Amino acid sequence: MIELGLELSERDGWAVLAVSGEVDVATAPRLRERLVGLVGEGRTRIVVDLEKVDFIDSTGLGVLVGALKRVRTNEGDLALVCTGPRILKVFEITGLTKVFAIHRTVDEATLAG
Repeated sequence: MIELGLELSERDGWAVLAVSGEVDVATAPRLRERLVGLVGEGRTRIVVDLEKVDFIDSTGLGVLVGALKRVRTNEGDLALVCTGPRILKVFEITGLTKVFAIHRTVDEATLAG
């Protein structure tokens, strides 16, 4: 089983959650818990860095969509960092490139917001 890595940092008032490993039915609940926790702490400007993610399934996508809805309900924003062709393709195929702001770097994501 691939372990899911979650590393939190701060950049220009944004909470940056760097995710690594595989985001699937087994690991997505941990990601959901972490994102819900951040919003619960009042952190509503969140960047999810997917640069070290090897795989994401529909469960993982659902967690990200849910987090986006949660931060927007709290007048916040959620941006993604993703340049990996395989992961980007998943967002393109599902039409989620129209839903999420997807950036090349964390700096780009925090400056855009």
